[in-house]
Amino acid sequence: MSSAPDPNVVAIINSNEDIVEAIRLILGDAGFVTVGAHLVDFKKGRQDFVAFLREHNPRVLVIDIAPPYEENWNFFQLLKNSEATKGRQFVLTTTNRKVLEELVGKTVSIELVGKPFDLDEIVKAVEKMMKA
Repeated sequence: MSSAPDPNVVAIINSNEDIVEAIRLILGDAGFVTVGAHLVDFKKGRQDFVAFLREHNPRVLVIDIAPPYEENWNFFQLLKNSEATKGRQFVLTTTNRKVLEELVGKTVSIELVGKPFDLDEIVKAVEKMMKA
């Protein structure tokens, strides 16, 4: 893996293909290079997370915490605390921040409710994490 994440690459990891594509489009329009992946592929071992990071080297990962919230939160914590994610930033999305926070405590997450949702909020969050 290269020594530092690419300062212009964003990985979108979600279980919904339409959401992955919508976020990729809006971030691409904002000037970022984007790659997408499905969270379930990492969870079930169909795709290697470390190899994905090595190949694409994203600075920011936009990861969705979907139901079952507690299980997916725990999986996110494993990813976040792995050696492979050092030096990378995270933007979290979820469909129900209230329920997520009841289970795991206060989070900094963007709630995606219905379509269209406010993709500008994701762009702003990614821009902020790029500077972090």
